[in-house]
Amino acid sequence: MSGSVIRVVPESARRICLLSALTGVAVALCVPQASAQQVEESVLSPVEVWGDRSEADPGSRAFVDAAQIDATAADHPAEILNQLPGVNVQMNSGQEHLIAIRSPVLTGGAGQGSFLILENGIPTRSPAFGNVNSLIEPHHEIADAIEVVRGPGSAKYGSNAVHGLINVILPEPGEGSEIRASYGTLGRWRTDMKLDEGRHWLVNLSLMKDTGWRDSTGVDQQKLSVVGKFNPGLWDATVWLSGQNLNQETGGYIVGADAYKDEDLAKTNANPDAYRDAWSVRLGARLERPLFDGTLTLLPYAHSQAMIFSQHFLPYSGTEKNAHTGGGLMARFEQPVSDVLIWRIGTDLDVATGYLREIQSRPTFGFNPANDQFPQGIHYDYDVDTTVAALWTELEWSVSDTFRILAGLRGESHDYDYTTRAPAGINGRFNVPADRSDSYDFLTPKLGFVWSATDTVEFYANYARGARAPQVSDLYRLQSLQTVGGIETETLDSVEVGARGAALDGRFVFDLAAYWMDKEHFFFRDSSGLNVTDGSTEHKGVELAAAFEFTDTLTLSGNVSWSDQTYTFDRIVSSASDTILDGNEIDTAPEWLADARLGWQATDRLALSLNLEHVGEYFADPGNLNTYPGHTIFGARAAWEWMDSTELWLNIRNLTDERYADRADVSFGNPRYFPGEPVNATVGISRKF
Repeated sequence: MSGSVIRVVPESARRICLLSALTGVAVALCVPQASAQQVEESVLSPVEVWGDRSEADPGSRAFVDAAQIDATAADHPAEILNQLPGVNVQMNSGQEHLIAIRSPVLTGGAGQGSFLILENGIPTRSPAFGNVNSLIEPHHEIADAIEVVRGPGSAKYGSNAVHGLINVILPEPGEGSEIRASYGTLGRWRTDMKLDEGRHWLVNLSLMKDTGWRDSTGVDQQKLSVVGKFNPGLWDATVWLSGQNLNQETGGYIVGADAYKDEDLAKTNANPDAYRDAWSVRLGARLERPLFDGTLTLLPYAHSQAMIFSQHFLPYSGTEKNAHTGGGLMARFEQPVSDVLIWRIGTDLDVATGYLREIQSRPTFGFNPANDQFPQGIHYDYDVDTTVAALWTELEWSVSDTFRILAGLRGESHDYDYTTRAPAGINGRFNVPADRSDSYDFLTPKLGFVWSATDTVEFYANYARGARAPQVSDLYRLQSLQTVGGIETETLDSVEVGARGAALDGRFVFDLAAYWMDKEHFFFRDSSGLNVTDGSTEHKGVELAAAFEFTDTLTLSGNVSWSDQTYTFDRIVSSASDTILDGNEIDTAPEWLADARLGWQATDRLALSLNLEHVGEYFADPGNLNTYPGHTIFGARAAWEWMDSTELWLNIRNLTDERYADRADVSFGNPRYFPGEPVNATVGISRKF
């Protein structure tokens, strides 16, 4: 590991590693001076390799490891990720979701382009072709770890790493085979398999069939990943193929004030014909070798995806079909310049082609036909070719044994070539641009330092800029009030300070961060479905993650996040619910988030735990007229090692059968909700071999 690393005695190091895994605190403290065997091989090491970030870097980073992923037995990625500080993934219907990382829950182009999703350190999509449901695609069910970087990562990772990034890390050959099977009381079957050849090949398979607890909400999902590891000549090579298929009957919102509290209404589906079908496939490799006095890393990749779904959440209930195919190369070189300086340089190239079709098959009811905003027929039908090129560099300076500075800068260029098959011009609310080309260029710097105050505590400060070029849908899926070419690069400037480390002889591990962020040229869609192209917002907050070992068998871990997220511009419109005033709280941005779990190793073979997830009150509309009161959900887990390498387990979700909403917002003046699941239990068995 580059730079200074805090050293601790081996006895404490073991505790610190285990506690950091429990709470997701990514610290350098569990890299001991003693051998790796003495600390049972740090769970952080695979994250460091695939994320290309050191846990000693300035900034906020957390993770869940394979043991925690297995214990969660998540049927939805939100169940895993919401255990981490500053993260709020809202589950919608089936596998659909919306993401927040140090942000409100973002939709539309903002939701597509504000969070970078990686698999083994490579983006799962080309930058201009994001999707708000992008966590459907990575094979998180069998992941070795999932890393979350909170705050801008654009200086190294480029466009879309505005509020943060999520990196799903696949297991590698040599870790052993495993099979897991489970059934839930809501009618959900799942099987996960890892078949390990032992040296070069690993095959992973996940199958899920969900009958749906709401009317007409069944889900069938399959995922497959294959990982190979080789050493040709001087190269260390890892290659992987990953793919998924989803066929989902989609449940719509339930509408009306506090509708989620009605148990019978929550089970209904006003959109029984709604659906989402999606597939994706990704091919990637990591090739690494020594070169001169440094290390050269090449990451070639290719990906393709297609999706068709009904837009049940819009008043005209159209059908959208989109797809894109892309590929590229990420190349980087790292070399020590001196005993105290390390230099890194990298270049990225991505080329992609994609399309989008939107059609409304029937007239819109409830709107005046003489002034029809949503005309029947084709709304959009376009193709776009994109090219992205970037060059970045980092310099790491160890000023002393206890003080390091990390500086970086990235330059990035985006080119778009757009052609339309639909007639250009205004069509109701829809504005179809004529054929055109667009380009965007920007720089994203970062500067931070880390001070190791003691052997077990370090402080850091970090400035970073995040940026995203527009999504294809931002640029060419325009509305009648928009001007063609009137969208600018969205930027987010972030300053944060933090402290992380261990105390009490390694029994207490913590990570504390405070941040302030300012966003300009914010592009989003309001609750009446209208695009807002030049908003501005402010985000500030404090996050604490910690774990405490009461005894060798009893541990408490968790996190709490406070944030204040506000609009910093005025937008006066006829709808009071959509009117934005400078200082209004951003909708779907809870002030408080918390997650905690109490774990007890009752016997050598029996482990028990209780957990809670808290989402605080938030406004459901930009005008701050409607609120959702928040909720606290409890869960429990028991795992019994029935025999060597075989485990039986039971997970209970929503232990108190709370009536709550996974998502609350307002659409065209109407409060609407995705209701949360009632109390349910899942029983499973797993065997390693």
